[in-house]
Amino acid sequence: MFRSESEFVRWLQRSSPRPGARLLLGIGDDAALVRVAGGNDLVLTTDLSIEGVHFLRAVHTARSIGHRALARSLSDIAAVGGTPRFALVSLAISKQANRAWLEEFYTGLTALAKRFGVAVIGGDTAVVPERAGVDVVVAGEVRRGRALLRSGAQPGEQIFVSGRLGLSALGLRLLLSRRPGLRRSALSAQALAAHLYPLPQCVLGRYLSEKRLASALIDISDGLSTDLAHLCESSGVGARISQGLIPGPRLSAWPKSLGISPLELALHGGEDYQLLFTVPTTKASSVPRKFRGVSLSRIGEITRARELVLVRADGRPEPLRPCGYNHFRKWTA
Repeated sequence: MFRSESEFVRWLQRSSPRPGARLLLGIGDDAALVRVAGGNDLVLTTDLSIEGVHFLRAVHTARSIGHRALARSLSDIAAVGGTPRFALVSLAISKQANRAWLEEFYTGLTALAKRFGVAVIGGDTAVVPERAGVDVVVAGEVRRGRALLRSGAQPGEQIFVSGRLGLSALGLRLLLSRRPGLRRSALSAQALAAHLYPLPQCVLGRYLSEKRLASALIDISDGLSTDLAHLCESSGVGARISQGLIPGPRLSAWPKSLGISPLELALHGGEDYQLLFTVPTTKASSVPRKFRGVSLSRIGEITRARELVLVRADGRPEPLRPCGYNHFRKWTA
């Protein structure tokens, strides 16, 4: 079996169509790009949400499942600087579900679609014995030649992230915790909202594209360490980031019962759906500290050496292993 998703994707690329006059970008990035008539390029993406992998019926409400299923694909559109326009939703309905569950699922999904101006125009349904599954295809557009890819980073450029990382992972741990007292704080409320109802950074992605600030872009879905590795691999570069610059979750008294540190959550937690992007040094001062209420933080720089390095708070550098989500890990453990 393949050792990682990256290895699987490289194998698929060998038999997939190569970019040409119409296909600008195929397998291997956050979304595919196709040249169409007019001044825009077509952006296409799809994402699966499987019960037991991406959501748990005992933890996630139907409304949250619908919201999160669409958010995953919208974040891919954001990750190339595009604008989402249309969605196709295919749903494998568990026999355990009832009409109320379905209505809540679509309430969550369509509310997010309305917020981002996305029209749900079709899909498919099936009934399955046990675990439910959702596949959301989103079509969007980006101004011709303005799409931001994973492969544009250059040595010496600055690395930025949006938002506070690790909140979604903290929210999941709070939901799974049997200690309700852990949820009684403002940050806990933010973490629960970040996990159950994440907001893709589509407007920010479009801003980075239109202002030509970013050289490379990816969304943080599998965790900062893993998605930074994806970006560096695509660009043929390395990265050096500083522990003290990473905007992670902050609790005044961090509960040891969570079994993980704030830094580990920020580095490896995943499902933040924030944006990770690189900026040429000459443009770094033009990146605002906040964009529509979302913080933008510089966390390090791109290096020529093809390695990831984390500089600890005491100045000690150490290798940064990609330890975010990996669907193939169970076959390689």
